[in-house]
Amino acid sequence: MTFSPSVLLPSLNFKNLRGDCFGGVTAAIVALPLALAFGVASGAGPIAGLYGAIFVGFFAALFGGTPSQVSGPTGPMTVVMASTFAALIAKHPETGLAMAFTVVMLGGLFQILMGILRLGKYITLMPYTVISGFMSGVGVIIILIQIGPLLGHTGQGGVIDSILLYPTVFSHINPIAAGLGLLTLAIVFAAPPKLNRILPAPLIALVLCTYISVRYFPNSGIPRIGDIPSGLPSLHLPYFSWDNIKDMLGYSIMLAVLGALDSLLTSLVADSITRTQHNSDRELIGQGIGNCVAGLFGGLPGAGATMRTVINVQTGGKTNLSGIIHAAVLALIVLKAGGLTEPIPHAVLAGILIKVGIDIIDWGFLKRAHLLSTKGAGLMYLVMGLTVFVDLITAVAVGVFLANLLTIQAITDIQVQDMRAVTHGDNENWLAPEERALLKAAKGRVLMFHLSGPMSFGAAKSISRRLAIVENYEILILDLTTVSRLGVTALLAIETMIKDALDKRREVFLVGAQRQVEQRLQRLDVLRKLPPTHQVSERIVALERSMELIRSYAPPAEV
Repeated sequence: MTFSPSVLLPSLNFKNLRGDCFGGVTAAIVALPLALAFGVASGAGPIAGLYGAIFVGFFAALFGGTPSQVSGPTGPMTVVMASTFAALIAKHPETGLAMAFTVVMLGGLFQILMGILRLGKYITLMPYTVISGFMSGVGVIIILIQIGPLLGHTGQGGVIDSILLYPTVFSHINPIAAGLGLLTLAIVFAAPPKLNRILPAPLIALVLCTYISVRYFPNSGIPRIGDIPSGLPSLHLPYFSWDNIKDMLGYSIMLAVLGALDSLLTSLVADSITRTQHNSDRELIGQGIGNCVAGLFGGLPGAGATMRTVINVQTGGKTNLSGIIHAAVLALIVLKAGGLTEPIPHAVLAGILIKVGIDIIDWGFLKRAHLLSTKGAGLMYLVMGLTVFVDLITAVAVGVFLANLLTIQAITDIQVQDMRAVTHGDNENWLAPEERALLKAAKGRVLMFHLSGPMSFGAAKSISRRLAIVENYEILILDLTTVSRLGVTALLAIETMIKDALDKRREVFLVGAQRQVEQRLQRLDVLRKLPPTHQVSERIVALERSMELIRSYAPPAEV
């Protein structure tokens, strides 16, 4: 495996300058309310969301491998960071914030390492049921934890804590906050698509509902964003607590894997609408650099954002310059117009996030999963439940493990169905007429054991079960003509079958072993134990030689 440092060198293309400017500015307008909302939801504050959108958006565009992609804080990454902030600050009130941003930097380093090791092509090799389950779970999490802020209460970092507060939330609803939140939901759901392309619905809701709250309810006491820092961000140097290094590494790996998956899935969406091909490994490196810098300056981690990427492309963005312009516009807002965000009510941001959560849920698959596969639907719901009530890494790990088990079982069933233990050849249409005639002439003294396709460890058990019947026959023909690949466990099972037959003084013919199958058999010295005349390429030859041996034997005793 080789890695060229040139993959890290940025390249800018100015041939689509007008389109990239339109795309970048539009993406920034869409990103502004989302970045503020994600910052508040994470517990780090709105400025952390803006810093994350700026730094991840800039460096992922500059160094990434998907030209039209726009990156920034996303729902899944925010959910993980909310848990990270809550856990680390609870254990270390004074240093927990610094530790949490260190987790963001570590997550970025892990992503860079994934790119250097060229793991990009493997990241998206995940069953759709698992992807659908955890993405829908993330959507449910966002909805559940934003119900409180929507109704005028302080948001909680976790699902369980949010649910436990529901009795209080629903018994003490703030009518002004709830009204603004519901108006936000009405706007983001009812905005016509044509208007949405010109002026994004989240921005309309943000401006209109904030104006109403300031104009008509200036002293209502509803939770607002409040004062946020303006100007350049301060450094958050890495801080490690060796007592919590295991937790920090766990959260950082979670961020790295989730961010990689989120980004590369968005890259696939960008490829489909731009008819281009992204570079997965370079994209991971770009995302990793962006997250490292974001953590260093107190920003939320980010990933490729599907909605912002699609809007960027639809409004003309084609190259990485559009992502850079998107970050520059947000930076200008922070430096020059940060005060405009101070009166934004939390209920409005909660309404925007609830719409994001609803959009993340994979409704199309949820509605028909049970029709496509009962096992697949069960796996999807399990992953979704684990995502909501445990954590994302556990959900994905359990989902991938169970999905692989189901896949192995299905492949094994196919392999077992194709196994044949043939003695007379009747009704075996896959055999040539001459082969069936020779088997019939052998009068049950020859056992042909036929294997087909790739033989995995799942098929080894079925091979081993045939060992006991070998002693009932004088000659064993092991037909590997159509075996394309032999796994180690299946190989050892075949070796045991051959040894067992030879120990019982049975003749063994090996048919059709070639390429990988033959190479593996030779490594185990199995072929050396068989005479060259017993290693043939065609079944008919093995059957003819078997008949020659039978004729040379004394006739069997009469029963």
